[in-house]
Amino acid sequence: MNKAELIQAAAVKAEVSLRDAGAVVQAVLDAIEESLLKGEEVKISGFGIFEKKERAGRVGTNPSTGEKINIPASKSISFKPSKNLKEKLQ
Repeated sequence: MNKAELIQAAAVKAEVSLRDAGAVVQAVLDAIEESLLKGEEVKISGFGIFEKKERAGRVGTNPSTGEKINIPASKSISFKPSKNLKEKLQ
């Protein structure tokens, strides 16, 4: 599902216009992004937790040459699904 499909599904479920649903979806995504940029977790009850992760730098191997390379530290986002969501997926 892409963003347009998400907006369409939200509009149908909430029985609102595509424009209103689009504004709400964008507002939710913006709020999640702002919280993650501040280093905060975003917990959505019954759905899961979005959190910022920091990966330490490490030494890796280039698979095509076998040469050792330095992989710099980086930041990423992880998602942990709730127990409820995990059970529904089973």
